[in-house]
Amino acid sequence: MDEVVLFNPGDSIGNFHDYHEAVQQAQIYQERHDKSGHVLVVKSEHGEPSFDIFLAEQQLTDKSEPSTKQRYTVSKKM
Repeated sequence: MDEVVLFNPGDSIGNFHDYHEAVQQAQIYQERHDKSGHVLVVKSEHGEPSFDIFLAEQQLTDKSEPSTKQRYTVSKKM
């Protein structure tokens, strides 16, 4: 089952068109920032396939704000 999460796109650590590149960059980020918590590679539900990297703690739980939120499907948790 797909897990759909909400993030503010401006909080993205990186945006990639290649899934494997996104996973590789997420691993590098996590190694360099070992206290940053869980890193998520997520797929955008809009337009062409693209993958973003977010910190799990940046997930929006209040669906009413901010207005710039966007839906993503979790592809990989680290």
